[in-house]
Amino acid sequence: MTFRRVPAWSAPGALSALGALVVAAALAGSLAGCSSPASRFYTLSPTDDTTRTAAAPSAGNPQWLIALAPVDVPPQVAKAQLVVQTDATQVRVLEQERWASLPGDEIRRALSGDLTQQLGTIDVYGSPHPAGAPVYRVSVNVQRFESWPGSHALVDAVWSVRALDTQTVMTCRSVLSEPVGDGYDALVAGHRRAIEALSQSIASGVRALAAAPCVSTSASGTKSAANAKPAASIACPQMAPAVAAPAPSPQPAGG
Repeated sequence: MTFRRVPAWSAPGALSALGALVVAAALAGSLAGCSSPASRFYTLSPTDDTTRTAAAPSAGNPQWLIALAPVDVPPQVAKAQLVVQTDATQVRVLEQERWASLPGDEIRRALSGDLTQQLGTIDVYGSPHPAGAPVYRVSVNVQRFESWPGSHALVDAVWSVRALDTQTVMTCRSVLSEPVGDGYDALVAGHRRAIEALSQSIASGVRALAAAPCVSTSASGTKSAANAKPAASIACPQMAPAVAAPAPSPQPAGG
């Protein structure tokens, strides 16, 4: 009887294993070719800009405190993806261009950082604070947060500052339009400049309320006319005229 040696690679089990490896390699290459592009994440948080005018932080207790409430934004932009305008009635949701956190949180964090720097104070929203310390509650309702690539970034916000001790309130509106260049980095930077300008107006409002005479109350509960100052007499801060934005050009459907 004659025996013939069969090569190991030609055995049935070896052929099955080799075929499995070939299929696995082909599948891995196919999956690599179909993988989605990497997402990019953007933030509005303040940067360490030494050129920005800021009040020196107080070593002890600040002169006053602020409490910045959560910021409301329009539902159509309250999502992780950047939402950009293509024309007056259409938007695009960009899956690969995303905020580091939801836009309302990004705006609130940026405003809080700006205000505490400009006023030399701390934001005590959600935190206990000393009794008797002047606290100014800041509320911001962003009514428009528009992103026009290659054109402008627009923030239209109604905001208020309320002195918690006297309940004196100032309610104002700020419309800020920042021209931007091409690219989403430039668009986010435009929104950052608009938020910083908004914080400057709010900081001026806090200072105006802090400088207003206090309303004193007599033992009988009546207000003293000598010290009283109606809230309506405290004017909103003057803003620089909004920059006129160029007319947006139509964006390509797939861009």
